[in-house]
Amino acid sequence: MSWIVWDPFLGIEVVLGTRVKSADVRRKTLLTAMGETISYKFLIIATGARALKLEEFGVKGSDSENVCYLRDLADANRIVDVMHSSAGGNAVVIGGGYIGMECAASLVISKINVTMVFPEDHCMARLFTPKIAAYYEEYYMAKGVKFIKGTVLSSFDIDSNGKVTAVLLRDGTRLPADMVVVGIGIRPNTSLFEGQLTLEKGGIKVNGKMQSSNSSVYAVGDVAAFPVKLFSETRRLEHVDSARKSARHAVSAIMEPEKTGDFDYLPFFYSRVFTLSWQFYGDNVGEAIHFGDFGGSKFGAFWVSKGQLVGSFLEGGTKEEYEAIAKATRLKPVIEDTAELETLGLEFALAVSQTPVQAPPQPTEVRGPSLILEKPLYVWHATAGVIVAASVAAFALWYGRKRRRW
Repeated sequence: MSWIVWDPFLGIEVVLGTRVKSADVRRKTLLTAMGETISYKFLIIATGARALKLEEFGVKGSDSENVCYLRDLADANRIVDVMHSSAGGNAVVIGGGYIGMECAASLVISKINVTMVFPEDHCMARLFTPKIAAYYEEYYMAKGVKFIKGTVLSSFDIDSNGKVTAVLLRDGTRLPADMVVVGIGIRPNTSLFEGQLTLEKGGIKVNGKMQSSNSSVYAVGDVAAFPVKLFSETRRLEHVDSARKSARHAVSAIMEPEKTGDFDYLPFFYSRVFTLSWQFYGDNVGEAIHFGDFGGSKFGAFWVSKGQLVGSFLEGGTKEEYEAIAKATRLKPVIEDTAELETLGLEFALAVSQTPVQAPPQPTEVRGPSLILEKPLYVWHATAGVIVAASVAAFALWYGRKRRRW
């Protein structure tokens, strides 16, 4: 059954309970499963992605009543129901990424024994360095979570009622299970448009206006592969922040094309579990420079590639500190001395973010003994008792004298 909601003031019609069966981008039409044809002037594809299922890796059992995935509201409600029926029992989490880590935290809080299983050497392998991962794994273990790394799920023991009772791993380990949560990745929903639009990075390729190879069709969110201006690369990002901002940009490009430039997005990821809270900006390529107190609650890392800062990670920061690492990452300051960057740590990002310098007509450089910021970026300064010099020359002189005290 389909439901239609109409807002006469905004001119928005929402059709629920209706699946699009096929699309014809040349004719600018959509065909629903009910046989209705919908014509459009502009189409925004926001089909997102689906969770990868175990069957795609040769493992049966996804239809078991206590095997859960997490992709939509129905999945979330199902996990909650299974958690309630498994209180005090054992949960096996398959996958060590976002879904695995965040679900494991929720399960432990709900007094369920948790074992995480994944093939990588450490959790969040696509983002975390081994040192960062070790901190979170130790924190989770202190909460009672067990980790089994370097192996994968092989099969399930399933009882006569269709419930999984144990998880069998490839290395021969058998884990008793009252519930299983699977988080092994996603796949963009592009099937309606394959053969009609250009695909890249597993998604629909778009330009800086979020416009596909067909000028009337736009794509946003997980399904869109868009140019990241900061790194001059096309990427497909899987995060709510990217989904929201790319959607706004696509609408702006359609409604006000003359006023809308190219999407200039800084890749951003974050997570909040237990009392932990981290944010990451940019790219995790090149050399990782760790800083802060890994035995405490505030630490992070910078990534330096080709002599420039390209990525920043911070755990336990304030709003201002998170904003500072984001701004520093976008500016991509040149780094000559990584040892000094490690020593300065967060103070470097705070300094970079606080001192704007007017861009000169031609790019120039302000050089200190070891760290360089290319204008029109931001010249960085000491963090305590900072006085911005009235001129570039005065600043450089002050910087050279003060540097040895930091």
